[in-house]
Amino acid sequence: MISVRKLQISRGSSRLPEISFEIPQGEYAVLMGPTGCGKTSLLECIVGLVKQDSGEIIIAEKEVTQLPAAARHIGYVPQDAALFAGLSVRENIGFALSIRGIKEITIQERVEELAASMEISNLLDRGIRGLSGGERQRIALCRAMALRPRVMLLDEPLSSLDEISREKMCNLLGKIHCESGATFLHVTHSSAEATRLASMRLERILV
Repeated sequence: MISVRKLQISRGSSRLPEISFEIPQGEYAVLMGPTGCGKTSLLECIVGLVKQDSGEIIIAEKEVTQLPAAARHIGYVPQDAALFAGLSVRENIGFALSIRGIKEITIQERVEELAASMEISNLLDRGIRGLSGGERQRIALCRAMALRPRVMLLDEPLSSLDEISREKMCNLLGKIHCESGATFLHVTHSSAEATRLASMRLERILV
């Protein structure tokens, strides 16, 4: 569950309009708005990368407004995927697990489970350079899911993909949402993308 209550965020010298909404546990919601309206700032605030001016953020019935990002248990896929160029695909996916000192065998089991789910097992021992946009987004999604978060935030995850890759990614998002039971908030500027996700019964569109 995601609950945002009277949230206000400053961006430079301007302040974004106050926003409130609630997404029930396990739902896939799409937040739609034009480029530059503050969608990314909102996601960064929910995940804990940007400080709000006022308001509350509730995740799974727990207020996390003052908690650091690592303590919020949120998976986040930024618009540019933000993969580590110096690490292999395997190392990127397992990064959050490795920095928490989890046993290597457990890390590799989880990495291989996620890679199989997202159909990228053949890429695990490759580097990041030279991968397609669709491959990079699937790797970023695996990395965000590694710690089994209760909430997933996706910032324009389909925007850089061609039509075939976009369709495949939509199907994979639906699959991983059903398998994980997590609450998803997917941000887009595209009404066609929002409609496509809604047609898959990924439910609520927030405008």
